[in-house]
Amino acid sequence: MPDPVRRPAKQASKGFENMASVAFLGLGVMGYPMAGHLKNKGGHDVTVYNRTRAKAEQWVAQHGGSLAATPAEAAEGKDFVFSCVGNDDDLRSVTTGAGGAFNSMMKGAIFIDNTTASAEVARELAQQAQALGCSFLDAPVSGGQAGAENGMLTVMVGGEPDAFDRAKPVIDAYARMVGLMGPAGAGQLTKMINQICIAGLVQGLAEGIHFGKKAGLDIEKVIEVISKGAAGSWQMENRHKTMNAGKYDFGFAVDWMRKDLGICLAEADRNGAKLPVTALVDQFYKDVQAMGGKRWDTSSLLARLEK
Repeated sequence: MPDPVRRPAKQASKGFENMASVAFLGLGVMGYPMAGHLKNKGGHDVTVYNRTRAKAEQWVAQHGGSLAATPAEAAEGKDFVFSCVGNDDDLRSVTTGAGGAFNSMMKGAIFIDNTTASAEVARELAQQAQALGCSFLDAPVSGGQAGAENGMLTVMVGGEPDAFDRAKPVIDAYARMVGLMGPAGAGQLTKMINQICIAGLVQGLAEGIHFGKKAGLDIEKVIEVISKGAAGSWQMENRHKTMNAGKYDFGFAVDWMRKDLGICLAEADRNGAKLPVTALVDQFYKDVQAMGGKRWDTSSLLARLEK
């Protein structure tokens, strides 16, 4: 990490009426609509940064606000700085790297990271933010692209309660549920549990549909009945039709899921948890990647069974 820079005299406000000064770093399939909700639904003053400048220009043309050339420029003078990037290395790049947000954030500002990353990097950045007089919240999300576009994400937060209380009204602009899970890293650990549960559910659903087809049953009739019982799930309700049709371009990509499951398995190695099903499904997704399904959605486990 670079040496802390001198801070401007200005400090982040302890609260806000209707509008906060916000930066958003990373305008991918999730970040782009999330930043839009902060601007339009939340009514906040938003400055965006994206590694590919054309995407930031497109966002400003659509939503207003302003764009910055670097994360540091975007974060300067802001009460809240959000990020939604790819992985631990990307997160370090936009925070403590050259031109990173930690080089310019004012004292009292809060950094809210929506990336799915490791608990280790969350704890690391929380300590570094504290040393700079700022706060860091790890706040990974669940709900996929549709949840981001509709402002209906579930947000799992790790960090200090006072920072959470200040940030929650701003996060609410793109969320239907926001919860403080514990200290730094707890948000990421909760997201790992989310992905562990989803992996097993999707594999079970894929096997059920595959079995039903082989048995000659009408899958729609089967799902209509069993979805109302103990087997019902969000995955069943929202993915069975596209799975049955062999269409896999409706959400969270296999590449992203493998990244997330890798984080889960690495954490399990550290804490001693046993994740046999998760490890197996991770290998099944590796098979899907080999079939050319890197960008297919996670329900494509069925394609592996039907190849």
